[in-house]
Amino acid sequence: MDNLPNPPGEQDRSAAARRRPLLERIGMAAVALVMAGLFAVVAAASFAGGEAFLATMAAIGCLMVLWVGAMTLFRG
Repeated sequence: MDNLPNPPGEQDRSAAARRRPLLERIGMAAVALVMAGLFAVVAAASFAGGEAFLATMAAIGCLMVLWVGAMTLFRG
């Protein structure tokens, strides 16, 4: 029974479980920072234009992108 081959997705999971290299994590966090900046610009412009709902949604998007970028950088 021990000599059975691994299921098809078994090797993929082990590769995905490995930690990403630091340079890749920094690059993805930088992309997230740029996206968060764009969301912040949309939030500020929407607030200045009197669109409170759009400003709120853009601000929430900014916070979410910052959260995911931080998780990518620190968790790997």
